[in-house]
Amino acid sequence: MPARVLLGVNVDHVATVRQARRASYPDPVEAARFAERGGADGITAHLREDRRHINDHDVERLRATVATKLNLEMAATAEMCSKALELRPQDVCIVPERRAELTTEGGLDVSAQKDALRDVVQMLRAAQIRVSLFIDPDPRQIDAARETGADVVELHTGAYAEARDPYRLQGELARLSAGARHAFDCGLTVNAGHGLRLGNVKPIAAIPEMHELNIGHWIVSRAVLIGMEAAVREMRASLDQARRRS
Repeated sequence: MPARVLLGVNVDHVATVRQARRASYPDPVEAARFAERGGADGITAHLREDRRHINDHDVERLRATVATKLNLEMAATAEMCSKALELRPQDVCIVPERRAELTTEGGLDVSAQKDALRDVVQMLRAAQIRVSLFIDPDPRQIDAARETGADVVELHTGAYAEARDPYRLQGELARLSAGARHAFDCGLTVNAGHGLRLGNVKPIAAIPEMHELNIGHWIVSRAVLIGMEAAVREMRASLDQARRRS
């Protein structure tokens, strides 16, 4: 079991603020530097097909400057695969993508597109890129992810993060715990993310099989008030505290 939960910081929403005024600032690459200084174990950026926030120049500069590792989130399209092969980030996380959504909604239906995803996974792995599939904590999807040859699954924590009823919250946490255990038993590395914040992250970080959490919106929102380095340190301390207590 992982002794320490890694923290990936998603800098997409730094670019969202920049694009609100179509300015050159704030710079997600500079934000990534402060995140690493605060204790981030990796930097995540989602290059969407519509380039609504992170753009090609951003990911090129991130690849050249990130000292930890770069995790490129992308759809499984020919264009994005070509971009990943050009950039050669350490990690790629394949996510579902719809133009109308505000943010990623739900996990990939891997079982319905297993053959196509297997081709993408094998292409990226042949380039020495570690591949993750963003999925719901559903045993059927976990099994399908394993069959594609993916290295990692990232469990979608959105339903857990949005739960307000205590019974539903505990149910979603149990589903994530069971999914993490099943994925780990299948030989997959287990990551998670979506909607995590300081107030709800500890139970997820305490799941024994959890390897890495990717957190963006909360950290960027907190950074507006206290700065990126401080916001990452705060989250890093919370993850360490949760793991010590588990």
